[in-house]
Amino acid sequence: MSFCSYFDAHLCHSCGWIDYHYAEQLKLKGEHLHTLLNKYQPQEWLKPIPSQIKGFRNKAKMVATPTLEGIVLGISEEISLIECPLYDISMQKVLHTIQEWLRELGVKGYDVRMRKGELKYVLLTRSQSNGTMMLRFVLRSYGIIAKLQNALEDLVKHAPELKVITANIQSVHMAILEGEEEIFFTEQRRLEERFNGIPLFIRPKSFFQTNADVAEKLYRIASEWADESKPKILWDLFCGVGGFALHCATPERSIIGIEIESEAIECARDSAAQLQMDAIRFESLDAASFGANSGAKPDVIIVNPPRRGLGEQLCKWLNRVDAERILYSSCNATSLAKDLDTLSGYTLKRVQLFDMFPHTAHYEVLVELVRE
Repeated sequence: MSFCSYFDAHLCHSCGWIDYHYAEQLKLKGEHLHTLLNKYQPQEWLKPIPSQIKGFRNKAKMVATPTLEGIVLGISEEISLIECPLYDISMQKVLHTIQEWLRELGVKGYDVRMRKGELKYVLLTRSQSNGTMMLRFVLRSYGIIAKLQNALEDLVKHAPELKVITANIQSVHMAILEGEEEIFFTEQRRLEERFNGIPLFIRPKSFFQTNADVAEKLYRIASEWADESKPKILWDLFCGVGGFALHCATPERSIIGIEIESEAIECARDSAAQLQMDAIRFESLDAASFGANSGAKPDVIIVNPPRRGLGEQLCKWLNRVDAERILYSSCNATSLAKDLDTLSGYTLKRVQLFDMFPHTAHYEVLVELVRE
């Protein structure tokens, strides 16, 4: 028996490893990482960074399914997951409030087979530092926006943690989580989070790590590694809301953060302004485009690509840049290993696993590459 009633009742299988003892999960992940990276002969394997086993997720993605009893927030098999133990109690309570509110309003969930109904997903994000939350309704059309807005006061009365509320329009009949258009129902347009005393902002479309406690440790450790050689110029590629760059910032260090998502760059710039960091700048560019016009050579480069990794083109460009050190944060060690095959002329100095995703086979890993 696990600690999750949904898993034990065979209602949800998202956490495939939940019935493994947590120490065994870490062991299996470590063995997988060793299998992938041993051939690069790391000079140092550091102790894995563990996670809490419950209440660690700061984001819920709920399918809005129509049933005879009313809308159900959970997975497409008409199973409510509002009491999922991966969310803390405050998120569970707010999800319950949202589900009941939607039922009282008579909002219809989107029926995939019939292509009817308006509400496709409910997305809820929580700030660990202050407990405030962002709620997003992903809708098929504009049809129920007025209904939602007119009843919003009652929802916020019962869930005052909700500070940012939006509607996202996703009209395509495909398994796409969100569309381009975001309609704000509230004056506040972002959540504030704080990692290691550094303000980070979360907007609806900006990427943010789902395990805040482990992410905070990841940023701190990466900044400690970066500081060791006292770099004067540092680049942060795929920087998101600026977590790595902001943690590495000092008054005398020139830092550039590059991210294609413009909302994330707005958040990063706001953080830098609040901290009065003039030597750091953030640009909304594709990493490959930046690579073609990158300017002065950096001492340290931090990369945090999506699951697909850097790819051959970017790896070859990094070889030409010839930075003294590269810190590579990866959520997919398989694509990391593939990239290491292309990043020539570097020694793998150290490796550390960060268990961002307990009860699954997934994990984050941070490696340091040093120019030979």
